[in-house]
Amino acid sequence: MTAGVEVERISQHYGSTKALDDVSLNIGEGEFVVLLGPSGCGKTTLLNLIGGFAEPTAGHIRIGGRDMTGVGPKDRPTTTVFQDYALFPHMTLGDNVGFGLRMRGVSRSDRRAKAEEMLSLVGLSGKSDLRPHELSGGQRQRVALARALAVSPDVLLLDEPLGALDLKLRRQMQDELKAIQRRVGTTFVHVTHDQEEAMAIADRIVVMNAGRIEDDGPPSRIYLRPRTLFTAGFMGEINRIPVLDGQCPLGSIVAGSGTLCIRPEAIGLDGGTPIGDFKLQEAAFYGTHVRAHFLSESSPDVSLLVNLPQGSSAEPGQVVELFAKDMVLL
Repeated sequence: MTAGVEVERISQHYGSTKALDDVSLNIGEGEFVVLLGPSGCGKTTLLNLIGGFAEPTAGHIRIGGRDMTGVGPKDRPTTTVFQDYALFPHMTLGDNVGFGLRMRGVSRSDRRAKAEEMLSLVGLSGKSDLRPHELSGGQRQRVALARALAVSPDVLLLDEPLGALDLKLRRQMQDELKAIQRRVGTTFVHVTHDQEEAMAIADRIVVMNAGRIEDDGPPSRIYLRPRTLFTAGFMGEINRIPVLDGQCPLGSIVAGSGTLCIRPEAIGLDGGTPIGDFKLQEAAFYGTHVRAHFLSESSPDVSLLVNLPQGSSAEPGQVVELFAKDMVLL
């Protein structure tokens, strides 16, 4: 089973604090949507409202076309996976996964069969008799995911489920989470503040800021063609150059006025639009690239962060001509 989610003009106030301000969002059936933003932007509040853990101050939420006003968490077609796993330490993995089914009156034999199926789905086949303390953090997170999926929710809500994992394991779990979502076809709504994680797993990223939706679209568009300066800066490092009537320190390279945004990897020693001569100030090898800082020869107050290829031979003090592509004026 899977269902779409309609968020219609939702606002949420806590006293004088406005956590959400007139937010509207449609999530399609079977879509993997990531709510992304800094702490305090309202993303977890929105997830909790979808899950029924709070009622909005204003607006409506519909799941599968059904209005959820007054419907509590246990009666909604949703389940939630939290960062802290929330597994029962005294229960086996099989009993943990089957707990929601037990609460719904499903027979023991059917619970065990479903638990085995779900544990197999998350790569833990044959481990149903183990207990949570015998597993790694990544394996416990898989069990939490299996438990949530065992009750066949229409919508699965994930509240920063990978935040407690180390970088290598987090990346592995991102791949697995994406693959599992494709297999089960359930609508996933995932909250994170990690931009890389959002781009790795999402069909669509919803960038939130100060209780509002700042941007909304597929990862490539959000990163390469952000609609606001906040999105441009939040999604990764960016060079910002002021432009007035087509004039900027890099020359007449764009029309209009605003802020010219250029990603560090979009600047190089060849290809694209020439943007002038720059002196290399310092560089550091980052494995996948060389992170370099350049200072303009013609405008000393203009510095650029540039990601050069691994084999770059530029040395500090050297003056080179730089070229840019994928520039966005905001």
